[in-house]
Amino acid sequence: MFQLFKAHLFVLLATFLVAGSFIISGKLSGIINPISLTLFRFFAATLLFAPIIFLNKKFKNKIVSTMPRAMIMSLFYSLYFIGLFKALETTTALNTGTLFTLVPLITAILCIFFFKEKMSLYQLIIYFIGIIGTLMVVFKADINLLLNFSLNHGDIIFLFAIVSMALYSIFTKYLHRKDDELLVLVFATLLGGCFWMYLVVEIFDIPLQWEKIQSDLIYYMLYLIIAATLMTVYLYQQASIIIGPKRVMAYVYLNPIAITILLFILENQVISQKVAFGIILSTIVTILLLI
Repeated sequence: MFQLFKAHLFVLLATFLVAGSFIISGKLSGIINPISLTLFRFFAATLLFAPIIFLNKKFKNKIVSTMPRAMIMSLFYSLYFIGLFKALETTTALNTGTLFTLVPLITAILCIFFFKEKMSLYQLIIYFIGIIGTLMVVFKADINLLLNFSLNHGDIIFLFAIVSMALYSIFTKYLHRKDDELLVLVFATLLGGCFWMYLVVEIFDIPLQWEKIQSDLIYYMLYLIIAATLMTVYLYQQASIIIGPKRVMAYVYLNPIAITILLFILENQVISQKVAFGIILSTIVTILLLI
């Protein structure tokens, strides 16, 4: 029972850390290419984590057996970021935020094929109510914004990205072995992420420009490296193993809520009553899905 409670606590913490990363990423926007920025996050996080792994003989001996599976997990994790940044070249943050609400439903559908889990009509209805609640937050309860929503080329790319995010969660559970060391799995996933992101940087000839990260930007990067990368990868992988990807992805409905709460705390941005209703609805749906 304690393990289950801890797993849910881990995902909730990760949700707020990710929410914070959206706010911080906004402050770094336009400084360097976002793919280069993500490579920097993975690379720095891997360097910070390396001594913990290589100074422990038990952990070090697990790297070779863990790496092939971590490469698969990190591929889907990296594909999400690549798809997101590529999509944002031709679509809006509002559109990506809208489409991201499909992640829990897509994950639940994939669980049918990978883990033989069933999805009742009741669960399907709950998923759609969750989408409605989250959209109320994303669109700030403005019906005109919703009516003006339309899919474009970038949105199609992002649909593939969110499938990749769902598959990352699926394979975290599917490829897990009982004798795995979670810290080694996290390190190997980050190392694999470095490989895939560097491959994209080379293929598309993206300049690194890491020297532009100076003064206050260093503190923003430290948050992205430690809190939004190292900690969230660990928290999500630990939780996915214990409670499964479907329950972990149910917390996606709380992402816009977490961002809204943090903006209220950090920047005193007030939310309307309609948006507050969307927050309450999404929270109820998340609890129902977890039950």
